[in-house]
Amino acid sequence: MVEAKQSAKERLDTPGRLRGWRRVGLDGDAFGRLSEWVARLMGSPAFIIWMSVFIVIWIVLNSTVLSLDPAPSFIMLTLLLSIEAAYSAPLILLAQSRQEQRDRAMLAEDRRVVAQSRADTDYLAREIAALRQSVGEVATRDFVRTEVRDVVRIELRDQLRQLLLELDKRYVTETASEDVSA
Repeated sequence: MVEAKQSAKERLDTPGRLRGWRRVGLDGDAFGRLSEWVARLMGSPAFIIWMSVFIVIWIVLNSTVLSLDPAPSFIMLTLLLSIEAAYSAPLILLAQSRQEQRDRAMLAEDRRVVAQSRADTDYLAREIAALRQSVGEVATRDFVRTEVRDVVRIELRDQLRQLLLELDKRYVTETASEDVSA
C-alpha cells in the first residue's frame, strides 16, 4: 500500500534519474574544438621540437643535478609520456572523425552543386539548341539583301520597260505626225 503512494521518480525499481550524481552537460562541439586544437598542436613541428627539448632537459637534470627520476629507467618520464599518449590518441581520433564528418558534408554539398550545375548546363544547352533552330527560320541580313536586290531589279526592269514602251509610242506618234505633215 505504501508502494502505491510513492511516485515513479522515488521508486527504486523504476528507471529514471541518476540518484546522487547529476550529469554534467558537456558541450560536444566545444570538446570537439578542443580536440582539434590539441591535434593541430601535437602535429606541429614546434610541439615536436619543444617536447624533444623537454625530454633532453629532463634526462640531463635527473642524471646530473636532480635525482627525482633515477637515470637507468626514468620511470617518471615514461609515466608522463604514457599519460600524454593516453590522452592525445583519443583526442586526435576525435578530431579526425570530426574532420571526416565535415569532409562528408562538403562532399555532399559538392555533389549537390555539381548536380545543379549539370542541370543548369543541360537547360542552357536546350535553350541554345532552340535558339539555333529559331535563328535558322529567321531571315539573315544576306538573305534580306538578296531578296531586296531581286525585288528592286524586277521593279526597275518593269519601270524601264514601261519607259521604253512610252518612248516607243512617242516616237511612233512623232514620226507618224511628221509623215503626215510632210
